[in-house]
Amino acid sequence: MNIPKIENASKYVGLYVVDFGETSSVGFTANEVAELVESEKFADIKIYKIYGAYPDGKMELKGVPSDIFQLEKGMFFYAGSEETAEKEFNNLIALAETTLPPCRAKIELAKITDELFTTAIIYPAEYNDQVSSWLIDIDYTTSGAAAGGIEAVTSYNQQKAETIATNQLRSEQAYISRTGEELFDSAKQAVQR
Repeated sequence: MNIPKIENASKYVGLYVVDFGETSSVGFTANEVAELVESEKFADIKIYKIYGAYPDGKMELKGVPSDIFQLEKGMFFYAGSEETAEKEFNNLIALAETTLPPCRAKIELAKITDELFTTAIIYPAEYNDQVSSWLIDIDYTTSGAAAGGIEAVTSYNQQKAETIATNQLRSEQAYISRTGEELFDSAKQAVQR
């Protein structure tokens, strides 16, 4: 893969490189990559996330499976009482208003059984590392066990838990994602931003 030389490579950390086969392009957002993956025109692309950058323009990349852009991951924080779970749910909302999460996310307060409640945060799977870091950075703590991952979302949905409250968290986006023809027409430009 031939990656174009990038100035200010550090501003691309967290964005994606897409290898189209004959060319590659630097600087896609996760939403843009998800749209490319869903299109037939770009079904065979290879995707790499930019994890680090150096002053000389070199970048650290990690391959990302394309199907991750069509999945949701979640983290589930369990409590033995509705009162405790509600406090943890409200605390997460308050923390998210102070420090916005890295992506859109849905949080739910749900009753699993009469003695088990959860605060669930569900988000696009490609943001898993960023959401984990964000929860650490905002110092979100809970009283009980926790579970997470794609399988945890599937299990949660199959349980048909009783939703008590829900909230949609807005995100802090460094870049506006392009969509449709605007995205497809410029997809193979060497540098996207």
